[in-house]
Amino acid sequence: MEIRIQSIRFDATEKLQAFIEKKVAKLEKTFEDIQKVDVQLKVVKPAASLNKETSITVSAPGGSPLFVAKTCDTFEEGVDQCVDALKVQLEKFKEKLRRR
Repeated sequence: MEIRIQSIRFDATEKLQAFIEKKVAKLEKTFEDIQKVDVQLKVVKPAASLNKETSITVSAPGGSPLFVAKTCDTFEEGVDQCVDALKVQLEKFKEKLRRR
């Protein structure tokens, strides 16, 4: 699984990148055939609360990419919420593949 992290309008720390890679790697427990994961981190309005937008796109064979976006106070919180939402989407996707 290839993980690509993009940080827009700021530089992501190594600690944040390691956190993201650890959380995203857990998605493989739900669905093994994930090919690529794109993570985008963006600061929307630097002075406001809820200004950190996290979006994750998962590419897997046999279907269109799965996408989730969340806006939170911290990127860690956003990544957690995105990964939880993607687990649900991957379960549904896996069920669809089984029925074929």
